[in-house]
Amino acid sequence: MSHSFFLRVYYEDTDLAGIVYYANYLKFIERARSEWVRGLGLDQRRLKAEEGLVFAVRRVEADYLRPALFDDALEVSTRLVAFTGARLVLAQEVLRDGAALFKAEVTLVCLTAEGAAARLPADLRARLAAAQQGENG
Repeated sequence: MSHSFFLRVYYEDTDLAGIVYYANYLKFIERARSEWVRGLGLDQRRLKAEEGLVFAVRRVEADYLRPALFDDALEVSTRLVAFTGARLVLAQEVLRDGAALFKAEVTLVCLTAEGAAARLPADLRARLAAAQQGENG
């Protein structure tokens, strides 16, 4: 399942050189992941309140390809690469006019309130499997 999230670069996102500060790309992809999860029909607040489960980033591998600039209109694409019982691997890109500026592979894990690894809820695994099959089928 591929998802697109759109945003604009504000002055506060840039550094002294007028380009997006490198750490802000992580914020951009975080927002996009939250919207991707919402698009799957998963309410993260309910998941935490009712099942005591949350998602946490375990690993990020990032490549900074080109700078984004003040006032740029950006698209963040999020695509499911793989999932197992307790983790998700996502490919994310930040694009300007279709050209990749930043690419990341992000591994998320499902955790209990105590910080222990937990299985992804069965309904979420079913949605992910259906989404993955829809992309591959």
